[in-house]
Amino acid sequence: MTNVALVAGAGGIIGKALLEEIAGTAGWRGVALSRSHGEVVADLSDAAASRAALAGAGDVTHVFYAAYGPGGGLAEEDTRNSAMLRNLLDGLEAASAPIERVVLYQGAKVYGVHLGPVTTPFYEDENPRPIGPNFYFTQERELQRRRAAGGPEWSILRPDVVVGDAAGNAMNIATVIGAYAALSAADGAAFRFPGSRTTYDDCLVQVTDAHALARASLWAATASEAADQAFNYVHPPFRWRRLWEKVARHFGLENGEPIPFTLATHMPALEPVWRQLSTGLLQTDFTKAVGWGFGDFIFGTEADVVSDMTKIRLAGFHEDLDPVDALIRAIERQQAAGVIPQIKPVSQMAL
Repeated sequence: MTNVALVAGAGGIIGKALLEEIAGTAGWRGVALSRSHGEVVADLSDAAASRAALAGAGDVTHVFYAAYGPGGGLAEEDTRNSAMLRNLLDGLEAASAPIERVVLYQGAKVYGVHLGPVTTPFYEDENPRPIGPNFYFTQERELQRRRAAGGPEWSILRPDVVVGDAAGNAMNIATVIGAYAALSAADGAAFRFPGSRTTYDDCLVQVTDAHALARASLWAATASEAADQAFNYVHPPFRWRRLWEKVARHFGLENGEPIPFTLATHMPALEPVWRQLSTGLLQTDFTKAVGWGFGDFIFGTEADVVSDMTKIRLAGFHEDLDPVDALIRAIERQQAAGVIPQIKPVSQMAL
């Protein structure tokens, strides 16, 4: 029997990697859902349109929900994203799809990192929940409610700072670092960390490789140990200095000490430099190509962000990798795909 996986948010970092992994996994067939392209095109914020778009999805057995509706404050974000998941599940129910399990994704905001420093490590079943609104909680309760009423099983994965090669995603730190490196090199500037020395030298951070997350997702969708459970899934923590120095060496860049400034405010002035580098890129519009504000949030976090991985390992999923190498590989994949420019030191540009 073939498992039919509906991937909501197919154009994003998680969704793209999921579809690629599913395509190479025996016994699975992927169905892409997004607002603009894919086998199912649907605006999940519209209940009637979602039901109509999903009318032909009656063979779906598993849902991987990686869709996200950005914008507005926390309350508006909660209302929108909770409705999107509900509309998707209602549409599949109306299509009589035999859903076995729903895999949902939650970031570290589930532990309250967006509100301020939080004691680490984060434990799935021990950390006290921060006060809402938070759409992660509302979506989780929706899955639990349906399960209690005889609906599908669920499994939740909690990655952090997902690293992948999807284009046009504002929350892709590999895009931010790769574009910043390319612009620094082209401008003849050193590759300096745009944040405080505290963040650079003292704080532990973590990332999750999108393809490793996709493989964890296939496990979460089928393993009996993952049914109705939430799991952290991140790679070993590191400090920004280690990554920054490795990226500089790998791409032949001059490194320098950190210099705190706001990317979202400063980088638009380098649009003329971007224009010179953007020939052949998928997105030449500088305002749409890179999420500088996301970089400011990540590089401005002056606290450890560390998730404990014991639970998922005891449950049976053990894959791990070096996070710095994963980020460098993601930058290289983005260069090859035309998401960001090639990183060329000034000495190479003159040749």
